[in-house]
Order: sequence, then structure tokens, then C-alpha cells
Amino acid sequence: MKKKKKSFPKKSALLLTASALLLIGSTVGSTRAALTYYSENYSAQIEMQNIGVSLLENGNVVSSQDFTSKNQKEVTNGELLTGLLGKDEKFAPGKKYKEELSVQNSGNIDTFVRVILTKSWQDKEGKKNTTLSPDLIELNFLTANGWVVADQQTTDERTVLYYTKAVKAGDTTPALSDTLRIDPKIATDVEKTVKDNTITYTYKYGDYTFHIDAEVDAVQTHNAKDAIKSAWGVDVNVSDDETSLSLQ
Repeated sequence: MKKKKKSFPKKSALLLTASALLLIGSTVGSTRAALTYYSENYSAQIEMQNIGVSLLENGNVVSSQDFTSKNQKEVTNGELLTGLLGKDEKFAPGKKYKEELSVQNSGNIDTFVRVILTKSWQDKEGKKNTTLSPDLIELNFLTANGWVVADQQTTDERTVLYYTKAVKAGDTTPALSDTLRIDPKIATDVEKTVKDNTITYTYKYGDYTFHIDAEVDAVQTHNAKDAIKSAWGVDVNVSDDETSLSLQ
């Protein structure tokens, strides 16, 4: 009798897009954020289980997406970077701002999680700019607490991080980052003009915006090696007790 091939649920949890407006010349800064979701559901298990994931910023849930046993989606929609600046504070290139990002298992089964962070710039017309390096957008990653950067999957624009320990239902990972900073070199490209005894400084990138996209995924720990290959398309090593993983 032909053995029925098992398949594994794959839950691509959420896609978060945030941007901060950089107005160097006027020393005025503001932040704004937009949140969208997507999901890919591949349900094949008979056992009723719920998988869910939440993105936390500085200890607070920014947004979440949970899937019930009936594949119904429950969404909490929020905004990122709303607390980046203090009252009447102006955004300043070169200054480090607190930006602690972590992931919470909001489902009822243990999961492995990964985060994909993409950085980019846009001009005042909303077009992606390729002359400004994404490296000018500096997120300080923490990799001594269980998070690991997948170097082979990472580019200048995109960073892929895996949490190497299983996240139990209700638990939250340590922070994968702690600060956000825009390299002050962006403010060195300036043009000086003099007219009618008035000096004006025009910053080349004064009306550009930087964007950080965070994609958070969760995969069950049961048969994790195969589930991760099916869900994420990557090969990993998983411990016999399915409580930790390592990249190949």
C-alpha cells in the first residue's frame, strides 16, 4: 500500500512596512508607518492546532496575525516607529534611537521563527533610490542571544535572521536589534547658495525617506526540518528533541 506523503502547514505571518521622513535641512523630522498582511495557508494535519506570531517593538505588540484550527485569520493592525521621537523632538541623523524588535509566539504550539528585514530609500516622488546605500540605515543586530544572521541569504539591502531556539506558546524571543541610526554622512552632501545677502543650504537628500520592511514567519517544531524546507525553502539542522536549529 502506497504511503501517503505528509505535508506541513506553512504560515507566512505578516509583512510590516515602515518609513521615516528625513528632513535634514529644516531639522524637522517625522515618522509614519503602514502595515499590510499576507498569508499562505497549507493545512494538512488532522490534529487541531493554532499557529500565530506577533511583532514587538520596544516590548509592545505592534501587529500580529494568528491562524485558528479552521484557518481563520485573526489580525491586529498597528503602527511602527510611533514612539521613535519624544515630544517636540527633531529627527537627527547620527543619533541612535531605541528600536528593539522581537517576536512573540501568539499561537498554542511551539514554533521556529525567522525575520527578514529589508532596507531601502525613496525620493520625494516615492520612487526607489538606488544611489543611496541601504547601509546608511543602521539597525544594530544582536546575535549573542539566540538570533543568527543567515549570511548566504543576506545582501546589502536585505538581512535574514533566524532564532535558533524553539519558541514556546506565549513566549517572546530576545530582541534581535536594539538601536536604529541613520549615518550622518547623508547630511554631508550640501549645496550653498547666496542671494540678496541670504545664505541658503540645500541638502541633496533632504526630502528622501528611508524604509524598513519586516517579514516575520513562524513554522511548527513538529517534523521541523521538513516543515522548514517546505515553508522557507532552506535546509537546516534540527536537534533530535526539536528544540533548536542551526543553519547549514
